[in-house]
Amino acid sequence: MNAPTAPRPLAQGATTIRVQTEDFDVGAEIAALRAGNAKIGAVATFIGVCRDLNDGSDVSEMELEHYPGMTEKALGGIAAEARDRWDLFDILVIHRVGRILPTEQIVLVVVTSAHRGESFHACEFLMDYLKTRAPFWKKERTPEGARWVDARASDDAAADRWR
Repeated sequence: MNAPTAPRPLAQGATTIRVQTEDFDVGAEIAALRAGNAKIGAVATFIGVCRDLNDGSDVSEMELEHYPGMTEKALGGIAAEARDRWDLFDILVIHRVGRILPTEQIVLVVVTSAHRGESFHACEFLMDYLKTRAPFWKKERTPEGARWVDARASDDAAADRWR
């Protein structure tokens, strides 16, 4: 596995989208977002992790595919919509692609704002839309063989509540 990518210092009000194969350091990423901005009063995060069980089957690994360029554009559009809805400082979305093993991190969403409500809502919105609107495809390896993972009705229902 590749070493975690070093976080990049961000300007206030930045939206950063990264689609990458390598893992990420959650603490370093959050520290980079918070650095020098005394206006931040809330940081909400979501970390998605690969499980070893899905739909009743053991999962030995997951392969995530995407369309380079198109995926980043879609994620940027989702982040822009979150900015239109809530008063936010920074948004960071890191999504891994390629081979991912159980217990490894898949996705990181971090949102900073002055108050917790905006950060909580925006973080949840970003994940709900990412699960349903971002062009990623998942294939799991199970004892029965490889299988593509279909969208879940529960993810669609979660995203529908933001309309």
